[in-house]
Amino acid sequence: MKQSPHWAQLEEHSTLWGMRILLRIYLLLGRNVLQVFLYPVVIYYWLINRSGRRASRSYLSRVAKFTDTSKPDGSLFYSYKHFISFANTLIDKLAAWAGAISLADVEYHGRDQLLAETKKGRGVVLLGSHLGNLEVSRVIAYLDKDIIINVLVHTKHAEKFNRLLNQCSSKSSLNLIQVTEITAATSILLSDKIDNGELVIIAADRTPVGHSQRLVKVDFLGAKALFPQGPFILASLLKCPVYTMFCLKRHCKHVIYFDYFSGVLKFPRKNREQAMQQTIQQYAERLQYYCLQEPLQWFNFFDFWSLVNDAE
Repeated sequence: MKQSPHWAQLEEHSTLWGMRILLRIYLLLGRNVLQVFLYPVVIYYWLINRSGRRASRSYLSRVAKFTDTSKPDGSLFYSYKHFISFANTLIDKLAAWAGAISLADVEYHGRDQLLAETKKGRGVVLLGSHLGNLEVSRVIAYLDKDIIINVLVHTKHAEKFNRLLNQCSSKSSLNLIQVTEITAATSILLSDKIDNGELVIIAADRTPVGHSQRLVKVDFLGAKALFPQGPFILASLLKCPVYTMFCLKRHCKHVIYFDYFSGVLKFPRKNREQAMQQTIQQYAERLQYYCLQEPLQWFNFFDFWSLVNDAE
């Protein structure tokens, strides 16, 4: 069976120069004008991107089985809305980079508990996802002037994006750290950041770019799906509290949910695989819960479940 393209190969279509042009349009002409430019591009992309459209419909069909109204469903109409939702998220991403999102635009749940953890002198790992808009996380920096946020990303353009962020705002406390794979060097780097009381955000809902990291098969939206072990192993090595973080757009506001996930994650050698399975299943269930809150905001435009068949 022919393997599905890895998600990282699909994302390489997004280029830094393109984001720079969009950002310039946003800064000069505003959101409404940017939408005039962006929407036709997204509509065209939806029409020609057969694999992405098929993956979108597959995902939304699974979602429909878990909702009382069966909406959204796997129809072409809702797939189109899924892509348009992604376009709006791109605009929100640019707004976050430009510093146009303020505390008044953001609603928090679980903020006080998270801040209490950081006051203890060590940092916190936040398990994120591709649900909603992680870029809005930079607003967290304004909760406390000493908070520094580090986001692990799987893009070779991370350093250039960092420079772009700094051009937009000299006060940016968001660092993008490029990782193709999570290695011992990654662990050492992030351990220093945790020791300094910083936040580390890791997306835990995508398979690694390389093939050296192991995967776990768990239940997600009614079928088996593969999730990476790497983010959870890394969180355990950092020996700090672990939270989940989801940022959803609801009623024109960005709503950030910080949920306690675990104290120091431990995977004893005796029952390592079982403990890992239970932990990742717990994360998948939480991701599913928030996906069902805002289904059109989970932006995995590749066949997430087919990876199970590819791996067998």
